[in-house]
Amino acid sequence: MQQQGQQTARRSASSARRFLKKNVGIAVAVTATAAVLVSAPSASAGTGPSYRGGSIVTDVRTEATFDYAAGEIPENITVNPDGSVTLSLLGSCAVCERTHGPQLMRISPSGQRTVLVTGQVGEAISGNTRASDGTVYYSVWAPGNAARNGVYKLLADGTPQRIAALPADSGPNGLAIDAAGRTLYIADSLKGTIWSVPVSGGSAAPWLTDPALAPVPTEALPIGANGLRFHNGALWVSNFNKGTLLRVPVTATGTAGPICQVAGGLPNIDDLSFLTPRSDVVFAAQNGSSSQNGPDRVVVIYPNGTYKPILTSADGLASPSATAVRGDRLFITDGGVPAPHDPKLQTARINVPALLAGSAH
Repeated sequence: MQQQGQQTARRSASSARRFLKKNVGIAVAVTATAAVLVSAPSASAGTGPSYRGGSIVTDVRTEATFDYAAGEIPENITVNPDGSVTLSLLGSCAVCERTHGPQLMRISPSGQRTVLVTGQVGEAISGNTRASDGTVYYSVWAPGNAARNGVYKLLADGTPQRIAALPADSGPNGLAIDAAGRTLYIADSLKGTIWSVPVSGGSAAPWLTDPALAPVPTEALPIGANGLRFHNGALWVSNFNKGTLLRVPVTATGTAGPICQVAGGLPNIDDLSFLTPRSDVVFAAQNGSSSQNGPDRVVVIYPNGTYKPILTSADGLASPSATAVRGDRLFITDGGVPAPHDPKLQTARINVPALLAGSAH
C-alpha cells in the first residue's frame, strides 16, 4: 500500500508540475477579450446557445488523483497567484459517511503536497478562499458541534484559528471575501442564510435570509445555498436543491439588494467561478452523482441566463463540485462519489473564440 501511494504521489507530482505552469500573457489576453461579456444578468434561463468555432473547452486532463478510501474527496478550490492550488478535502462528514478527518491541502507549482489543516472525524472542510494579503480562510461544517462549527483562518505560523462561530445546526459551505478585503460571507446550506463576519473575526451576523437560499427538505440531500463568490459588486450564490444561480447586489451601505435569478434548471449546481474578474461569464459544476439527482457536468452560463454544458461524465467528471479559472485554464474538482470512486483534479483549456461565439446567440 505504501509503494502504491508513493507511485500515485509521483504521478500526481509530475502532472501537477505540467498544469501549474501558467502564461501570464494569456491571462491578460483573455481578460481583454472577455470584457465584452460583462452585462447585467437577467432572470431568464434556458438551454445553451448554439455557437461556432469548435469546442468551448479542449485538452481535458487529470492533473492529480486522490485516495477516496482515506477521505481525500475534493470539494473546493482556490488557485493562488504563485500557481499553487488550495483544496478542501471533505474527509468524514454527515453526508459522506467517511472515517477520516477532512484536510485543507496545498499543491505547489512543483507538485509538492502540503496538508495545511486536518480536521476532526465527523466534520467537513467545505469552502476556502484567499485574501489579497495571502491569508487563507476556510469553513468547517461540524454538524451539531457548536465548539467547532464556523469560519477559520490560518495564522502566519500556519496555526488554524476559528474567527467566527456559527450555530450548531447551521451548514457553513461556500466562502467569499469582498473586494475591499474587509468582510467574509458564508453560504449556509441548511438555514437559507448568507452570514457575514469581519475578516478580523467576531460575531457572525445573518446578512441575508431568504426562501431562495433554502434547501428542499424532501430531497435526499437537503442542501440550499452552496457555492459563493463575490464578483463585480455582488454575491453570486448557487442553490443546490433548487438548481438556481442567484446574484445579490451589495449596496453602498453593505446590505443586500434584491435577489436576481441569473439561471435556473441546473439541478445540483455546486460551486462556480468566473472567466475573468471583469466578466460575468460563469463556469459552474453540477454535482449530480452526489445524490443521484441529475447529471455530472460543467456548464458555462452567459450573462443573459442561457447556459451550455461544456464537460460531462464522458470527459471523466465524477461528482464535480467546484471550478476555478486561471488564464485560459479551467480547473475542476471531482469528489468521485460514484463507484469506482475516482476523486481527482481535472483541467481543461478554454477556447475563448468559441466561448465568445456562444455568447452572441
